[in-house]
Amino acid sequence: MSDIFLPGSPPIGLILRRSARARRITLRISQLDGRVTLTIPKRLAAREAVAFAQSKEGWIREHLEARGADICVGLGSELPVGGQMLRVVAGKGRSVQIGADEIAVPGAADRVGARLGAYLKQVARDRLAGACDDYAALLGRSYNRITMRDTRSRWGSCTSDGGLMFSWRLIMAPPEVLDYVAAHEVAHLAEMNHSPAFWAGVERIYGPYKVPRGWLRKEGNQLHRYKF
Repeated sequence: MSDIFLPGSPPIGLILRRSARARRITLRISQLDGRVTLTIPKRLAAREAVAFAQSKEGWIREHLEARGADICVGLGSELPVGGQMLRVVAGKGRSVQIGADEIAVPGAADRVGARLGAYLKQVARDRLAGACDDYAALLGRSYNRITMRDTRSRWGSCTSDGGLMFSWRLIMAPPEVLDYVAAHEVAHLAEMNHSPAFWAGVERIYGPYKVPRGWLRKEGNQLHRYKF
C-alpha cells in the first residue's frame, strides 16, 4: 500500500492498495476514521487511480464532510460521556471529576487526552462488568472474563469459553446503548448465533432492543472520531 494525495482545499489523503484480484478501481471511505482507500489492479499506474479519485472528488468530499473531522481530546474540547456532551477543563487534585456539564482532568495539559482516555477505559470496564453480572444472573449463565479493547469493527464479542470483549468507547454512548451491548454479548453465552432463539434471549434479559441497536448503527461510528 502507498499514500498519495488528491489536490484541493484541503488535500485528501488516499491510500492506494494494489490487488492481483482487482479488475477495476474501487473506492471506499471508512466511516470509522475517514480513510479513503483506492483498490486498483496490480499493474495500473498510480496516476490513473488519482484521475479516478478526481472524477469522484465531489462525492468524496461530501461523505467526509458528513462524517465530520476527527477530534483531538484536550482542554476545551467536548466529548460525550454516557451520551451527554461534556467540556474538558483543567482539574485539581489527583482524580478526574465529572460534573453536570464538565469533566475536570488534572495534570499537565499535554497529558489530558491520554489521562482522560485511561479514566474512561476504567469506568467502561466497571460499568460493563456490573451490567454483565446483572444480565448473566437473569440468563442463568456465567462468563469467565471481560476484556476492554478499542475495536474498529465490532462493539463486543463472546467466545465459546465464556470470554466477553467490549469496546471501551461504549462509555461515551447513552447508558441504554451500553446496556444493550452487554445484554447482547451475555445472551451469546446461551446461543452462539443470531437465531430467533438468541434474539428472544436478548429481549428476555434486556427488553425491547430496536432503539439502542438502531442508535449504534446510526451514531456509533461517531464515537471513533475522538482521539485520545
